[in-house]
Amino acid sequence: MDNIRLSSCDIQTMEKRQRVQLINSLPGFKSANLIGTTDKDGNENVAIVSSVIHLGSSPALLGFILRPDTVERHTYTNIQQTEQYTINAVSEEFYQRAHQTSARYPKEVSEFSETGLTPFYDNHFDAPFVLESPIKIGLRLVEIIPIPSNGTHMIIGEIERVILPKYALRKDGYINIESLDLMTLSGLDNYHVTQSVGRLSYAKPDKPIVPLDIDGNAFYIKE
Repeated sequence: MDNIRLSSCDIQTMEKRQRVQLINSLPGFKSANLIGTTDKDGNENVAIVSSVIHLGSSPALLGFILRPDTVERHTYTNIQQTEQYTINAVSEEFYQRAHQTSARYPKEVSEFSETGLTPFYDNHFDAPFVLESPIKIGLRLVEIIPIPSNGTHMIIGEIERVILPKYALRKDGYINIESLDLMTLSGLDNYHVTQSVGRLSYAKPDKPIVPLDIDGNAFYIKE
């Protein structure tokens, strides 16, 4: 197999767009999500991100990375002002519209109206959900952590509500993501559907791993 070896110098001297695409591709598949916000005047914004991560279950925290605020970042400003936002999973049904939200629209222009996505409000939660999304998560801002090494920010929020189809939630708490036709992202612009190869049992030093069905029940092979 022929390999390409890239040094830090090689990477830094690449054309900017090529370098950004390369580094964004290295982590592999990432979840595709839309962040829904409003500003203090109620103007709506929605933007796609591929950096949402699980930070803990008690309290239930999610984080995501926002790019440097060297230019106006409406999502960042809105979250600072209102301290509420939503994370909405992107499905195959509307991934092209979701991708279009990455365009730099003026602040007074709503990406919802420009892309044909539908804002949805739930029980007095002030930030808009994306109606088309099969998994909708409402969060309250906990903290914003600056990352000095590159000027980005990690936004950390506590989950205050989750909306998803009943059929996707299994008894053990597992969400059958594949049943919702969710998309993943690689690089900046390549969208993928997934294929499950199976769940596995909780790993312990003194116990062999066994396959699980979708509900978390073990498959035991009869001899």
